[in-house]
Amino acid sequence: MPLDQEVDNTEEDSGEEMSFLGHLEELRWHVIRAAGSILVFAIIAFIFIEELYHYVIIAPSQPGFWTYRMLCQLADKVGYEELCIKALNFKLQAIGVGDQFTMSMTSSVIAGLVFAFPYAFWEIWRFIKPGLKPSERRSARGAVFYVTFLFFSGVFFGYYIVTPLAINFLANFTLDPAIINEFSLSSYISLVATLTLACGIAFQLPVVVFVLSKVGVLTPSFMREYRRHSMIVILIVAAIITPSPDIYSQILVAIPLFLLFEISILVSAKVERERLREEQSLQGSQPSED
Repeated sequence: MPLDQEVDNTEEDSGEEMSFLGHLEELRWHVIRAAGSILVFAIIAFIFIEELYHYVIIAPSQPGFWTYRMLCQLADKVGYEELCIKALNFKLQAIGVGDQFTMSMTSSVIAGLVFAFPYAFWEIWRFIKPGLKPSERRSARGAVFYVTFLFFSGVFFGYYIVTPLAINFLANFTLDPAIINEFSLSSYISLVATLTLACGIAFQLPVVVFVLSKVGVLTPSFMREYRRHSMIVILIVAAIITPSPDIYSQILVAIPLFLLFEISILVSAKVERERLREEQSLQGSQPSED
C-alpha cells in the first residue's frame, strides 16, 4: 500500500481551520522530520563509506562496470566494435589535504538524500494533503508511490546509463596525446552526483504534467500536437547529456525520455477525462428549469 494512504484519518478533515502560524509550526515539524531522516541515512552511509565508494561511487570509473560489459555484448550483436568500452584513460586523485575526508562527508549526505527521499517526500505530502479537496485527494492517490518510483527510476537510469557514457567520453577525449587525464576526486563526485540526481528529477515529468493538467495549463491535445517538436528537443537533450558522438549512446538516452513523454500524454488525458466526468455530473445534478 502506498505510504500516503496510511496517514491517519484524523489528518484528513478535522473541520477546524488552522492559523497561519499554526501552519508554519506544522510545516516546521514536517521539515525537521524529513531532514532528520536524511541525517540518519547520511550517518549510515558514512559508517559504510568504504563499501559505498568501492561498489557504487568509483564503480563507473572501472572498465568492468556492468554498463560497459553490457555495451560490449551489444557491440558484438550489432557488429559495432566502437560501442564496446574496454579502457578508461584517466586516474582519480585527491589534490587537497582534506579532499578524501570532505568528499566522504559530501557523498554521505548525497546518499542520505537519495535513500531518505521516500520518507522525506511523504512528510511534505502529509502537510500538503489536508489542504486538498476530496476530489483532488482521490486524483492524487498513490502520489508518494509514483513520485518515489519515478525518482529511483531516474536515479538508476542516470547511474547506469548517463553517467558511464559521460565518463567514457570525457575520459577518452584528449586535445593532445601528451596530455594525461588526471581528474580530481571532487570533480568526479560532482559529475556522478549531478547526472544521477538530474535524471531523478527529470523523471518527474509525468508528475509535473499531472499538476499542470489539473490546473488547466496543459491538455493532451496540445501535447500530441507538439509531439514532433518534443522529439527534436529530446534528441537535443540526449545529445547534450551524452557528449559521445556515436548514435547508439544517444538512442539509449533518448528512448526512456520518449517513453516518459508518451506516459505524460496518457496522464494528461486521464486528468481531462476525470474533469469532463465531474462537469457532466455537476450538470446532471443541477435542477432543470421549467
